[in-house]
Amino acid sequence: MEITVIQNKIYEIRGQKIMFDFDLAEIYEVETRVLNQAVKRAIESNL
Repeated sequence: MEITVIQNKIYEIRGQKIMFDFDLAEIYEVETRVLNQAVKRAIESNL
């Protein structure tokens, strides 16, 4: 994936740069649900 494509998926909201979960899932070529589950597991394992 080209860097410009990724840069176009970065939004600035209230001064914070963010990416939406569905855009990240597309980049990693997984379903949004699977990406969110992985994030949730990673957060829980660091508590």
